[in-house]
Amino acid sequence: MELLQNIGLGYTFLTNNPSKNNSDYQAKLQQMGIRIKPDQIYTSAQATMEYLNENHPGVRKMFVLGTPSLAEAFTLAQFEVLPDDPEQQPHAVIIGFDTSLTYARLCRAAWWIAKGVPYFCTNPDAICPTDQPTVLVDCGSITAALQKATGRAPVAVLGKPDAAMLRGILRRHALEPRQLAIVGDRLYTDILMAQRAGACSVLVLTGETTAEQAAQCQPPPDLVLPGLSELGAALLEARQGASSL
Repeated sequence: MELLQNIGLGYTFLTNNPSKNNSDYQAKLQQMGIRIKPDQIYTSAQATMEYLNENHPGVRKMFVLGTPSLAEAFTLAQFEVLPDDPEQQPHAVIIGFDTSLTYARLCRAAWWIAKGVPYFCTNPDAICPTDQPTVLVDCGSITAALQKATGRAPVAVLGKPDAAMLRGILRRHALEPRQLAIVGDRLYTDILMAQRAGACSVLVLTGETTAEQAAQCQPPPDLVLPGLSELGAALLEARQGASSL
């Protein structure tokens, strides 16, 4: 991060995990020694809000199947989050990565969906990666349960690899996709999103993707590196080479 600042490159942390809001993520990163501003974080919840504002401006009242932080984020964005009440029908149901999920609220979401209320999902991930001895059931799996129970598919699934995930960042910084590099460790989210958007795709092998999987990927990432330190060295070398021309 210091290197990016020193050579004049901006950066944003992009996450499919909407269970925490920007302030939560800012605090977490500060605990890791990374000091950033809230507008340097962009979540799939923000992508969902922007999508609704652009494509479904009449959706203002919603039932949110998500964490209190996710509900708070929608409230701060001027949406009305309704309580779990069968008498208060929402304009839409929002499905997120709900680490506070209860059976009763799952059933309430299914009730509204079965009655014809449209629903939108913040991200497609089936599970959330963890190093703990458990499986973190993510938004994609919750959505699958609701779709099976109601027979109705979501109107839209936001988040990576949907290229729309980048629209907010591109607008915020007045960039074209070709001016943006997406750095990530997942071929089917980070890299696929970059390719769909026309951005530079940089795969680092510090996560779940192996070198063998990267070699078999078609089309391949623009750049495959062992880790972030090698990315920093490559950026510095490129910047120094450009300045010497």
